[in-house]
Amino acid sequence: MERQNQADTGLRGNVVMITGGGTGIGAAVAERYASEGATVVVVGRRREPLDEISKRIGAIPIVADASDAAAVRAALDEVLERFGRLDTVVANAGGHGFSAVGETSDDEWRAALETNLSTAFVMAREALPALERSAEVGGTGVGGQMVIVSSLAGLFAGPGVAGYTAGKHALIGLTRSLARDYGKRGIRVNAVCPGWVRTPMADAEMDHFVDRAPAIADRAAAYAAVTRDVPLGRPAEPREIASVVRFLGSSQSSYITGAVIVADGGAHVVDLPTIAFEHAGL
Repeated sequence: MERQNQADTGLRGNVVMITGGGTGIGAAVAERYASEGATVVVVGRRREPLDEISKRIGAIPIVADASDAAAVRAALDEVLERFGRLDTVVANAGGHGFSAVGETSDDEWRAALETNLSTAFVMAREALPALERSAEVGGTGVGGQMVIVSSLAGLFAGPGVAGYTAGKHALIGLTRSLARDYGKRGIRVNAVCPGWVRTPMADAEMDHFVDRAPAIADRAAAYAAVTRDVPLGRPAEPREIASVVRFLGSSQSSYITGAVIVADGGAHVVDLPTIAFEHAGL
């Protein structure tokens, strides 16, 4: 892999830890940081995708459940023992919670919050001391940073995704609370809210759409349908979201904390009550 010049990026020597780093947005984030000379650690519950991305970009894979405090502490201990520092945490793990409230069991609710919210909360809590020490290790006087990957579902509610929506909304509150409490220690925390992104999880949703909607011929038609009213008219590629994460998770965004950056092709600026006028050609 071609690596950019250190003078252009300032990331060489930095240690970046990414949860949900084996596929989708997490893998794209890992690839972006690695391409700029950072030491990348990818964390996830499944060994195979972690090994695959690690072999491709030279990352360090750690199999761990990011919602399990003991597992996270063990992963952090391994990182600090090997590299002596941690500069950036990207909390990207997520999933579960794809049903309406009345159809969601207690176990499904717990799984949705554990996967979408607890993974970020536990990782943040356990990583805070290392992120604070990043100022001393780097000699910059500025601590580390954390980027929490929420979703457009953190701002709005889709149909039949109560657990996912609640968890992603809560991530924004967690982001702001962390930024408020730990800014004085030099730690920055920001959130990213992507819209539709071509990931394995989104592909599965598109395939489900095709199965249930006879008028939708294939996955490409499904993506076209769900982005019909998005100003940019298409889903994002994972690398586009990775660029936003890389900006927030580096010194380039040194005076930004507590922010929620929406990367959705403009979907959030669309006024739902007036869409009918546009469809009618008025």
